[in-house]
Amino acid sequence: MAKYLNQNPVLVAVDCIIFGYDGENLKLLLIKRAIEPEKNKWSLMGGFIGENENLDGAAQRILLELTGLHDVYLEQLHAYGTPDRDPIERTISVAYFALIDINKYNKQLNDQYHAEWFKLKEVPKLIFDHDRMVVAAMNKIRYQAALHPILFELLPKKFTIPQLQALYEQVYDSPIDNRNFIRKITASGLLIKQPEKDKSSSRRGAFYFKLDKQKHKAQFQSFLSLTIKPK
Repeated sequence: MAKYLNQNPVLVAVDCIIFGYDGENLKLLLIKRAIEPEKNKWSLMGGFIGENENLDGAAQRILLELTGLHDVYLEQLHAYGTPDRDPIERTISVAYFALIDINKYNKQLNDQYHAEWFKLKEVPKLIFDHDRMVVAAMNKIRYQAALHPILFELLPKKFTIPQLQALYEQVYDSPIDNRNFIRKITASGLLIKQPEKDKSSSRRGAFYFKLDKQKHKAQFQSFLSLTIKPK
């Protein structure tokens, strides 16, 4: 087979920035790197694309291997190609971010990767340019969440308004006016109120809600803005 002349090969990898929410804290999933360089240091989950894989397929495979989950929210973020980003060999990495429900993940945990969840404000120093990837992913999520209801991907099937508000506050790292939030989220028509309450935090309790999936699909392109300015 013919090849391009005088061209050096470049490796292509995929890195997955996996966010989860446990009802109280927004978290990032990290692993201990198993090989040199930077062995045993904290890293995003990633790998090289297979010979017969496309980029999306490689990202989906990596996510499945680590979490056991498929059909989750997965979006391509950015390509990183600084010549010296990997000290071993010239490597271009295409970053993806995923939004998953931690409770689902815990049931599918694959122990071989020694993965751990970290609160966003407690994330350790990461290898290579992975810190930049996380910052870029959070900026993209903040932008997307103001336009589309993507944060519901992080929630369990049943959730309370306080849990939803806490999630938005952590994503934007900013407090939200409670009454204004309830008014806007109610006006969106996306929530279905449930008869039971969560009484784990107070005697009075808070009603559970479910996402109206049909309205979610219909309104995905015209979601309410929560009028929070990202930092």
